[in-house]
Amino acid sequence: MAAATSPTAFVELDVEGMSCAACASRIESQLNRIEGVEASVSFASEKAAIRFAPQSLDVGTLIGAIRDTGYDAHVAREGE
Repeated sequence: MAAATSPTAFVELDVEGMSCAACASRIESQLNRIEGVEASVSFASEKAAIRFAPQSLDVGTLIGAIRDTGYDAHVAREGE
């Protein structure tokens, strides 16, 4: 029997355009509204650490949500 795989994936995104901690909070809230997403956004490091359900979401969707909030993002690293 094969070992069960984790239902979550991890990605760290570089976030561009934040000018304050409220920006980070706004992005984090937007990401966490998406079902299957657990996100933490740091203004200090300008990064978003995101766990998500790869069965229903992809990294492009996450980046799109950040762009819809008025900021830009690109992949810093994937996996763990």
